[in-house]
Amino acid sequence: MNINTDLQQLKGSYLFTEIVNRTKAYQTAHPEARILRLGVGDVTRPLPKPIIDAMHNAVDELASAETFRGYGPEEGYEWLREAVVENDYRPRGVELEASEVFISDGAGSDLGNLSELFTQANRVAILDPSYPAYVDTSKMAGREIVFLPSQAENGFVPELPKEQADLIYLCFPNNPTGAVLTREQLKMWVDYAREHKSIIIYDGAYECFIEDEDIPHSIYEIPGAKEVAIEVRSYSKIAGFTSVRCGYTVVPKATGLQAMWMRRQCTKYNGTSYIAQRAALATYTPEGKAATRANVDYYKETARILMDGLRKMGYEVYGGKNAPYIWCRVP
Repeated sequence: MNINTDLQQLKGSYLFTEIVNRTKAYQTAHPEARILRLGVGDVTRPLPKPIIDAMHNAVDELASAETFRGYGPEEGYEWLREAVVENDYRPRGVELEASEVFISDGAGSDLGNLSELFTQANRVAILDPSYPAYVDTSKMAGREIVFLPSQAENGFVPELPKEQADLIYLCFPNNPTGAVLTREQLKMWVDYAREHKSIIIYDGAYECFIEDEDIPHSIYEIPGAKEVAIEVRSYSKIAGFTSVRCGYTVVPKATGLQAMWMRRQCTKYNGTSYIAQRAALATYTPEGKAATRANVDYYKETARILMDGLRKMGYEVYGGKNAPYIWCRVP
């Protein structure tokens, strides 16, 4: 028996798990302490009423023999995939087919699972700092990683790789720096991928926070991107689905990977919960859109308060505009 030694390269605990464990240990040692939790998922607002109502209705359907549903389509129900195309892409001038949209149990899962479409020999380019899953899943696959410095000195927008990068993870608006890309900047990455026959895995989980018109909401707003980009999105950020778990991934046919991803999903994934998909569909109703907009406004105001407070204390702070994240230089 031979184990996967690439897994041994990882630290003993995943970053967010380590935060939870340290918090628990501190709380045990200091039971009187009042802890302000700002960790993953801790500042999410309760689910809006239109979404809760949709979930209740879905549960009632599953309680009746006449309306019960078993396994759904591995790629997601057609009505939700069509809603994604009609609401998230067509208004931005992006034309997709519903068959190019794959509903999942959240962006985090797909960001790691997409790695299975590519061989170990592919070199991966990842922004530094970045969401830790990009690095960890690349190490699990035994791939060479090229880190792209993303710092205040370059506006948190790194230079294009100087060497061949076969897979490129991009996240904009960025977790954790709060940086964004203009159309011109994003076009440079698309042009690089087309020239080098690379694939961009584009994490667009925070697009709902974009305000400025010159900031693209989707990489597919850039001509030619459908040939070289896979886009991943989440309902956790806009609708508070951190425990509900629902998101989606767009794999355009033009990448040549759509059928392969479909085959992978049919083998290794039994489909997203019907209840979660009905909840996701509710975000596209007029009532759902109003409620999720209120959520986003609340998070933006929270970021503004934190930024103003830190600046008044003399800290150097970035992000916060077009993104929920702020990045603070700690002396």
